[in-house]
Amino acid sequence: MQVAQPIRDPEKIIELQGVLKNHSMRDWLLFTIGINSGLHLNDILRLRVKDVKDRNEISITEEKTGKSKSFWIDDALKSYIGEYVQYMGDEDYMFPSQKTGKPIKRIRVYRILNEAAKRVGLQDIGTHTLRKTFGYHYYQRTKNISVLRDLFNHSAPSVTFKYIGIDKRNSG
Repeated sequence: MQVAQPIRDPEKIIELQGVLKNHSMRDWLLFTIGINSGLHLNDILRLRVKDVKDRNEISITEEKTGKSKSFWIDDALKSYIGEYVQYMGDEDYMFPSQKTGKPIKRIRVYRILNEAAKRVGLQDIGTHTLRKTFGYHYYQRTKNISVLRDLFNHSAPSVTFKYIGIDKRNSG
């Protein structure tokens, strides 16, 4: 079994977003929120319209840890969210299955991501790719592994470096 990797190349992220947006606004928005928030996939899938509509900051309680997490969204993403949810009710899930109205399943997200990734020449994509991509690019921008370790609730910086696919001996 291969381990999901972060998407390191910003151009590949843009290409992947293009493929996803062409397929479905839902899929594009899920991916975009995932790579910009660092949330666990289950927490993204539990989002309801009322959690994100007309907000600059999205706050959740993590299912896995019970901890509160918040992240800011920029005006462009806020606008896309507004457009996406305009005909949805406040209690609706942000990323519903067309069949049930309940959140799509992790396996469906995996298939969506892999299908789109293949179209842009990416491999080793999984449901953790969203979170790992956030972490990788956050670290590249800030070089602050301590904050990232806290965001991910990891036990040590070495765990975070491994998670985001960076060899800490060459991270300087």
